[in-house]
Amino acid sequence: MKRLNRSWLAAAICGAATVLGAAAVAAGFALQSATPARTASATGRTGPSAVSSAGAAKTPAAGQGSAGPSTTLPLFAYYYIWYDPTSWQRAKIDHPQLGDYSSDDPNVLRRHVEWAKSAGIQGFIVSWKDTATNDRRLRLLMQIAKQEDFKLAMIYQGLDFSRKPLTPSRVAADLKTFHDQYAPDPAFYKIDGKALTIWSGTWAFTRPQVAAATGPVRDSMLVLSTEKSVQGYQRIADSTDGDAYYWSSVDPETNADYATKLKAMATAVHKDGKYWIAPFAPGFDARLVGGTKAISRANGQTLRAEYSAALSSSPDVLGLISWNEFSENSYVEPSQKYGSFYLDTLRELRGAVLPANASAQDSSSTGAAAAGYWPNVLRLGGFGLTLCGAAALPAALRALRRRAADPKRAPGAGNGLAGVGARARPD
Repeated sequence: MKRLNRSWLAAAICGAATVLGAAAVAAGFALQSATPARTASATGRTGPSAVSSAGAAKTPAAGQGSAGPSTTLPLFAYYYIWYDPTSWQRAKIDHPQLGDYSSDDPNVLRRHVEWAKSAGIQGFIVSWKDTATNDRRLRLLMQIAKQEDFKLAMIYQGLDFSRKPLTPSRVAADLKTFHDQYAPDPAFYKIDGKALTIWSGTWAFTRPQVAAATGPVRDSMLVLSTEKSVQGYQRIADSTDGDAYYWSSVDPETNADYATKLKAMATAVHKDGKYWIAPFAPGFDARLVGGTKAISRANGQTLRAEYSAALSSSPDVLGLISWNEFSENSYVEPSQKYGSFYLDTLRELRGAVLPANASAQDSSSTGAAAAGYWPNVLRLGGFGLTLCGAAALPAALRALRRRAADPKRAPGAGNGLAGVGARARPD
């Protein structure tokens, strides 16, 4: 009778293993579909894009922005090409995953482009003014962008390192150089055939100075101001093509008027039939470079709140501040401190899909990292359990039938565990 009970137990174990294995497989597939896409690797190459192969965009109707699904609204990240290995020794509390790189390294630039694309970023807004180093690095990035079907825009740095305005003649000359040598290139994002550019620091120049610098180039370039208010934008609106507010230091937790201000600026810009680039950032801390303000990243909540506010202002382009501004700590580039957490968060917001050939690399300590492994664990473990159970069940049932037919069989003739892989008991 005991041997018969053991045969029933073996059959029950095998049946339960089969059922549990099948359930684990099903759970693995269900969890996979519910888990957000993981981190991009250097091979990430796809993502939703509103940029055509020619990099063109349609003009919005007067008084209206490009409101619509966030996955189709162009997203550009502010990008800095000023880095040398020595740059990382000054005022940095975090460093890139790629190490203390130089902006002359084509492998680094390509990795940045591929990572950005995988998170739903269509292009970089490259910081530039006409110097030999900037020109060399811009041309390198242009080459890589064209190879990767990625787009560029330009933000002209009209202020020097001390935040003083450059001479108006220098600004005019540099904009003309960009107009002649760079703007026609297909690497640059075009709206109605005009390359998208931004002039940082327009508030430090008079209206006649702005008009003198932009007049000769607006035939093939859009030049957006960086004014901080409706009044500032309107002051030079007749000499510019819209506004790109670089607001990286707002605290969405304490500034109740934040979203309202963005909407007011967007309304003013769109009323003129011009272009509005809405800002959002993951956080901010410029205290090591003379600032007095720090905005907590709040484990991704700052990025989420600012993204929502930017989107609600009906922008023509979303402006992420930034890809790699490590001195002001507004970067989303994968880093030693945060891993790829902020790219993961952005990818979730954008609805981007990680390419199948990309291997996730995440050094952050968030629970999201472990979540990506569970679907595979459940599926692999479930398949194994199902196979073992299904293979052993017929043998267990045969042993059970033999026991039922002849309960007085000699010990060892069929112990009910045959086929389960149990090791034979020693003599």
